[in-house]
Amino acid sequence: MTQQPKNISLQGAGAVAQAVGKLYPQLSKSHRKTADYVLGNPFRAATMTIDELSEAAGISVATANRFAHALGFDGYASFRAALVSDFATTLAPVEKLREQVQRTATSAEIMAAAFDSDIANIEATRRMLTPEHCEQAVDMILSAQRIFITGFGASAYLSGLMAHTLEPYVRTVSSVAMAGGPSQAARQFFKLDSDDLVIAMVFPRYAADTVWLTQRAVEKGARVIALTDTPGSPLVPLADVALYAQTDGRLAPTSDAAALILIQALCDAVAHRARRSVQAATQMAEFVLPWLYLAQQQQRAGTTPVGKPVRAAAKRAPTKGKTNA
Repeated sequence: MTQQPKNISLQGAGAVAQAVGKLYPQLSKSHRKTADYVLGNPFRAATMTIDELSEAAGISVATANRFAHALGFDGYASFRAALVSDFATTLAPVEKLREQVQRTATSAEIMAAAFDSDIANIEATRRMLTPEHCEQAVDMILSAQRIFITGFGASAYLSGLMAHTLEPYVRTVSSVAMAGGPSQAARQFFKLDSDDLVIAMVFPRYAADTVWLTQRAVEKGARVIALTDTPGSPLVPLADVALYAQTDGRLAPTSDAAALILIQALCDAVAHRARRSVQAATQMAEFVLPWLYLAQQQQRAGTTPVGKPVRAAAKRAPTKGKTNA
């Protein structure tokens, strides 16, 4: 009976999986043991050095190297590179971090490099702006009856900020990315129609829930603005218009600085075009005034921001002849 890998169901189309599936019957016992570990833990194996793989699989370093040669690779480095290629988008930040942490640098140098990286991201984001797409996005925001902003992971926080900034200038806007998670967002999307707009955000690493929910929004007839990184993003085919931000991170998977700038820039364009925008902003400022900290006015009035008396702490004079323990 021909022997097969224990984890054959986990094999994909990658070079390593193909080689193992083809050569498994001819592999030695120790090489089959290695193959079983790699196929059972492909992502973990892709992140491991040869020493880490040998320890995890319970083999020697020499066996790990011979295993790579047995599969037809020049050595462990090319074997691992083939594994990494199957997870290119996911593992790219890990490989970048691995490379960077091996370099000697002060904290100040690392921080300065982060500034330089994000300045480059912002400049690239500005160059990617297309005038007609900017106008179209603003038109869609101002004409929508309801706006739902979604994104998960770090984009959930960005979506909340965008909803906060758009609030004075649009009819109804809400972020559906936070409380309740994707299932609650789906309940909101169930009520979508052609008068509604979904602003969907996804940056590497792409959140599958955002893509799936955007697909549902399209099926319900809503219009879609995508805020993403490249034309190759999975959101782009679903969107009526896409705006791009370069979000390359030096040590993190994604830097959100350029994405945040893009959001703020789009909100500024909406504020500029919105009817009665100055009046709306003035009314909003007046409405939230009681919740703002205005120290001098409060001290003069002797009240808290919500009109409650300020209670001064009672001063107790020390009692003669007594000391505190």
